[in-house]
Amino acid sequence: MRSLFLLLALSCLLVSSFALASEAQQQPSAEKEWTLLVYINGNNNLDSYGAMDINEMEAVGSNSKINVVVQWASMATTTKRLLVKKDNDVNTVTSPILEDLGNVDMGDYRTLIDFIRWGVAKYPAKKYFIDVWNHGSGWHMQLKNQLVAAGQAKATDISWDEKSGNHITTEQLGQAMAEAAKIIGHKVDLYGSDACLMGMAEVAAEMSESVETYVGSEETEALKGWPYDTLLQGWNALPNATSQEVAKVLVREYVKSYQGGSQGTESSATMSAYDMSKLGGLNTAVKAFGDRIKKLDKAARQKLVSSAESSQKFAYSDYVDVLDFLDQSSKARIEGLEDTTRGLREAAKTFIIANAATEAYAKAQGLAMWLPTDSYSFDGYSSRYKALRFNAATGWGEALQALLAP
Repeated sequence: MRSLFLLLALSCLLVSSFALASEAQQQPSAEKEWTLLVYINGNNNLDSYGAMDINEMEAVGSNSKINVVVQWASMATTTKRLLVKKDNDVNTVTSPILEDLGNVDMGDYRTLIDFIRWGVAKYPAKKYFIDVWNHGSGWHMQLKNQLVAAGQAKATDISWDEKSGNHITTEQLGQAMAEAAKIIGHKVDLYGSDACLMGMAEVAAEMSESVETYVGSEETEALKGWPYDTLLQGWNALPNATSQEVAKVLVREYVKSYQGGSQGTESSATMSAYDMSKLGGLNTAVKAFGDRIKKLDKAARQKLVSSAESSQKFAYSDYVDVLDFLDQSSKARIEGLEDTTRGLREAAKTFIIANAATEAYAKAQGLAMWLPTDSYSFDGYSSRYKALRFNAATGWGEALQALLAP
């Protein structure tokens, strides 16, 4: 009888303990200075690099100043939410699993919003850094020639989920950040794409009213992505860090890590940060430049196309560095473009608050834009381009059509 009583007492104690643990898990933590929300979509061929990056985060972990919170999907298992804790194990993710969501569609922007809503409620902070980790392709995807020729280019812009076959479009990313700003109660302090080819004006424009500072790479990223260990170390060293200060740390540490640093050597590393409050000035300057293009004669237009062809391009040849393009067009001495070229250069430099690149990309000065140099490339994507906020603000699609007219 005593044994039975002890067993019942122990059972009650265990149940109470689990209930208390569960209740504690549901309680929000005390407000910190920052919360970093990392949306790791490993439901694709980048799967193994997700664990690698979380291990980098664990080299520093969450602390009294910064919450590091992850939603992690893997091809091999289910999607989990973790609070990243410091450990010394560089090979195994040991941070506690807060929730196991089962299989969720990480290519659905609403899944991203759900994570943000949960993270903000659970880990309140004065400032938020949202990071989407996955493949990226700027605002469009290079597809089979016959689809491009038929004007049927299909978007697979970021967060490709091979389990669901879904992805988050550039427009949906903008919707997610708009919703995030509502959830937080102010603009997202810092948004970054740990993904390829996202350092574009077209991508930034979709988040213009909801994000304060944006970070992205003009070129493809290396498979190892961001160096989360040195990012967090540099971030922690800053007292009361602003969004721009954190962005500048990321830009510096990313490229440094691939110049024989913590992630080896990679010749094509680029990273930039943008002050989103300056996007309106960039839009105005692009519109003025585009309006002037429409007035050029055929010979002048051909010179401008040649300038674009000799400018810094990226993995998709119709993604061109804005400032290098302006440098090349200035060399061509195209009459009638001088003042608008100057205005666009100044606006782009004001928008770009930090830029770094390896030596092979010395001409990559921080911001890419869509600049096809033939009608074939233009026609394949022009229909979708019309729907982008950047085009609505600048009329750049019409300027390109005029530029490439026979």
